[in-house]
Amino acid sequence: MDNNQTIEKLKAMRLNDMALLHDRHLQDNTITSFTIDEYIALLTDHEYENRQNRKIERLIKQAGFRQNASIADINYTHHRDLDKNAFNRLTTLDFIRKKQNVILTGVSGVGKSYLAQALGHQACLMEYKVLYFNTANLFNMLKSSKVDGTYLREIKKILKCDLLILDDFGLQPFDNLIREALFDIVDQRYNQASIILASQIPVSAWYPLIGENTIADAVLDRIVNSSHRINLTGDSMRKINF
Repeated sequence: MDNNQTIEKLKAMRLNDMALLHDRHLQDNTITSFTIDEYIALLTDHEYENRQNRKIERLIKQAGFRQNASIADINYTHHRDLDKNAFNRLTTLDFIRKKQNVILTGVSGVGKSYLAQALGHQACLMEYKVLYFNTANLFNMLKSSKVDGTYLREIKKILKCDLLILDDFGLQPFDNLIREALFDIVDQRYNQASIILASQIPVSAWYPLIGENTIADAVLDRIVNSSHRINLTGDSMRKINF
């Protein structure tokens, strides 16, 4: 048996991690310590796990998170009315499987963005496709895409993800183009995929914020009625650092 040819064939089939591990065992002369079944399983598991890790890394990079937020690092001791049990239920990501939404509200600095991104990061670990946007940046990009003719392509990208995170929702005034873009996104994702919205503005003020009664009715009916809502209170967590 020509081991070099075997390694080259593995690489040709893009089984690079399997090839590297096999070569390492050949060099160390440790193959004989395994049965044939054990060795095949070892090589297969190594290739599979590395591919999964690369996939997750790619999903996290493509999500565009602003922070490296983690479920494990969430602060439940700060007084902001964050129910640990309720939030832990969200971390199971059952809301994504059920095509439901999450709304996080509260004043600036109480950790809405971190919680939203922690859920998004967890979703990437579970191999869901996630997109994170500052809402104003997203709608400014979509307005520009209306001009250059790429609007439908950009909307299509947004609709393909399993979880869309819109941070700082409502800080930008709504004009006709933004209202239309918001409706396009919400309407086409309704009962198809999940949205997380983080906002300093209470849900009760979203109706006049969006404006245009017909669109506001349609958007809020599709978002609010299928959402898990968390309203955070208390002082800014940024004060902890001073």
